Amino acid sequence: MLTYTIRRLLIAIPTLLFISLVIFLILEMAPGDPLADQPLTVPPEVREKMRAALGLDQPAWVRYLLWLKQFFWTEPLHLVDSLFGTAFADPTGRIVSWQFRAPAMDIIWQRLPQTLWVVGLAYVVGVVIAVPIGIISAYRQYSWFDNLGTFVSMVGFSVPTFFTGVVLIIVFAVNLHWFPSIYDTTLKVTDWESFLKQARQMVMPVTVLALFNASQISRFMRASMLDNLQQDYVRTARAKGMSEKVVVLRHVLRNSLIPVVTVIALGIPTIFGGAIITEQVFKVNGLGQLLITAIYANDLPMVQTLTFIFAALTVLFNLIADVLYGVLDPRIRYD
Repeated sequence: MLTYTIRRLLIAIPTLLFISLVIFLILEMAPGDPLADQPLTVPPEVREKMRAALGLDQPAWVRYLLWLKQFFWTEPLHLVDSLFGTAFADPTGRIVSWQFRAPAMDIIWQRLPQTLWVVGLAYVVGVVIAVPIGIISAYRQYSWFDNLGTFVSMVGFSVPTFFTGVVLIIVFAVNLHWFPSIYDTTLKVTDWESFLKQARQMVMPVTVLALFNASQISRFMRASMLDNLQQDYVRTARAKGMSEKVVVLRHVLRNSLIPVVTVIALGIPTIFGGAIITEQVFKVNGLGQLLITAIYANDLPMVQTLTFIFAALTVLFNLIADVLYGVLDPRIRYD
């Protein structure tokens, strides 16, 4: 297992480099100019200085290498201070503002707690709810619980999250005034009162996302349990006199979790990607909203960084899912 894991990690390095190159080339071919939003009053020579400071005057392969190099640390950039801020003169006498361009990772680390609080907690709640519902629905197939769970799952998976979010806002925020409609990202949890405020504002976005995640995972769990309940080893275990609890929870559940682990593991990177629609509905200042803002602002380094992080997390959790296969099923061995 250790040899397999090390080999997969080594293979992941060229895989991620290739992914980063594809991301860079796709965004490189995208139309638009990062300096297109600058005022027309900016002199042409100053605009060229800005392009040089941002590295836009370099060839594509140089910008790609610089992007990889500058992925995790800050470097000074010479930005024009034409209207606001404090001006400093460079050695040539030109008025510029020496500022530090915050690397994309610094901004991502600032937004990440909001995303993990809302989207991460919603995913955990969804998994905790979905697995028991899937087990009980499969074991009591066609019962009232199974029919109710199937109905709720179909509704939760079919109805888009923006519609569910708006409905919750109208009912619980506008009419009942139970929860705030807008997520306050500036709130700091320092005491019990602030903790309750944080919990109240998280209820609706977490509910929307948890319902969507639980609906999907519970269907996979139910289908996998039904498939394993019909296997010969289940009849053999019952014929040996094993209790129903041992048969279901020890044998059937363990084998049924193998395909479900893939769904759960590959869904974890979406947590870090944020829930773009839900974050927009509830005004959560997370990574999803950051991605949308970066796209609108034509901030290519931010879009590149976020996309590459999502790809790296997908590769990582795909490896974790493969390793968990061997833990859940002793018959699986990696040579």
